[in-house]
Amino acid sequence: MKRKLMILFAVAGLALAYAKSYTMSLYQPAMVGNTQLKAGDYQVELVDQKAVITRGKLRAEAPVKVETAGNKFDSTNVSLSSGSGTPRIREIDLGGTTTKLMFSE
Repeated sequence: MKRKLMILFAVAGLALAYAKSYTMSLYQPAMVGNTQLKAGDYQVELVDQKAVITRGKLRAEAPVKVETAGNKFDSTNVSLSSGSGTPRIREIDLGGTTTKLMFSE
């Protein structure tokens, strides 16, 4: 029993260690969830149907709907909404994959 638990924790640890992160660039301030992001480069990870966006000590999380495109994206692209006030991140296409992260408004 003890051995099975150790194997389970080892597998879980490996899964977390191999979480893929992507770099995205914002060229203007944008909102994600309740967090305003300044222009600049950020790391994006998909964790349990949430996008986790980090830059230094800043960490923003927002629920996303994961969709699959027909072709791989050449680079990571960010689409913003054009409503009033600060634009909101609407979609992130993850470069090198067919994964689209769709944010709710």
